[in-house]
Amino acid sequence: MTTESHEKQKGRHFSMIRTFVLADFVTLGNGFSGAGAILSAMQYLATGETRWLWVAFSLMPLAFVLDALDGRIARWRFKSSPLGADLDSLADVISFGMAPAALAFAVGMRGALDVAVLLYFVACGISRLARFNVTAAQLSDGTGKVRYFEGTPIPTSLALVAVLAVATWKGRIGPGAGLLGGVWEVGAFSLHPLVLLYLVSGSAMISKTLRIPKF
Repeated sequence: MTTESHEKQKGRHFSMIRTFVLADFVTLGNGFSGAGAILSAMQYLATGETRWLWVAFSLMPLAFVLDALDGRIARWRFKSSPLGADLDSLADVISFGMAPAALAFAVGMRGALDVAVLLYFVACGISRLARFNVTAAQLSDGTGKVRYFEGTPIPTSLALVAVLAVATWKGRIGPGAGLLGGVWEVGAFSLHPLVLLYLVSGSAMISKTLRIPKF
């Protein structure tokens, strides 16, 4: 390889990072917060130390704040990148889809039926974000701002995390009947009624009849 070609290849290193604008780094902070919450939930399962759950719970509002800020920063600076929308959706799947599901599993919703509902919830979140990306242009007004959401926005899953935080504060967590809401025996399987909140939340996200104004 000649020196000239080597310099050209070297110049391409981190070219993707160089295309990022400030809003993109804020979006990555959202994704990092959600990933941190998932890892904290795993650490709780490994150690049994409740403080790791509280670390996870505290990272969730941070993810929400960063998610709200990235769009405002892009509009304020009049700068966005081609990757911005996709970065935002991927970060949201982690922070408001996988992280709430991982926390539910960690606090005790670990039965086969519980897991099926949690997987449904994550699938709804992914589908909801994909639909938003496809329909954003036709739902936007003359300024390019989306007028309303079809279905509930995925960050509404923070309400589920708040319920889990209350259950943890009350000491009502665990894989058995001690979990807030108890447990139902459905044939050979067990189902924690608390997981039904995830069923409702996921269904609301993919609803086409719910129209939530975007402020």
